[in-house]
Amino acid sequence: MAAWSAVSARRYAEAVFDLAEEHEALDVWSRDLRTVADFVEDAEIGRALRSSRVPRPEKMRLLEAGLSPEVGPLAMNFVRLLNERGKLTIARDAQAAFQEMVDERRGVAHAVVTTAVALGDDERRAVAEKLSQLTGKRVDVTPVVDEGIIGGLVARIGDQLIDGSTRMRLLALKRRLEAGGRG
Repeated sequence: MAAWSAVSARRYAEAVFDLAEEHEALDVWSRDLRTVADFVEDAEIGRALRSSRVPRPEKMRLLEAGLSPEVGPLAMNFVRLLNERGKLTIARDAQAAFQEMVDERRGVAHAVVTTAVALGDDERRAVAEKLSQLTGKRVDVTPVVDEGIIGGLVARIGDQLIDGSTRMRLLALKRRLEAGGRG
């Protein structure tokens, strides 16, 4: 995605977030924006919406037919605005930015946790609890398996990286040994 597109999606998401907060409808908007993004990204529908051969009024008829029964009137106004401005392609990015704002407001963080072997449910809960203690937020864990880290785990929460992998510990030990034990 182009940088200007990301900025544009964020700006739209901020406006929608303010509106959703004002109406105490964060969950409704989360659902509606996800529905809109899924619809716009559907292979056949997306092809028609991206086509320069399909006039905007025809695109709007397609959007209304598919979305009106599924999303609220304010979300349909948002879709109309995106269509009028030729910005339907930012629907997913706007939805993701909106969800980040909702999560931030609710004190929720998302962590991608990489381990050498799959985590069991108890281990995943324990990792989430430990990361919650470190961040002061409720942490949802998305597990990833990468045998290359040997053991331990690597957690990424936003732009924060917590590397507790065996590989990283071995590299640190190697550096200390190379430095003659200093450090």
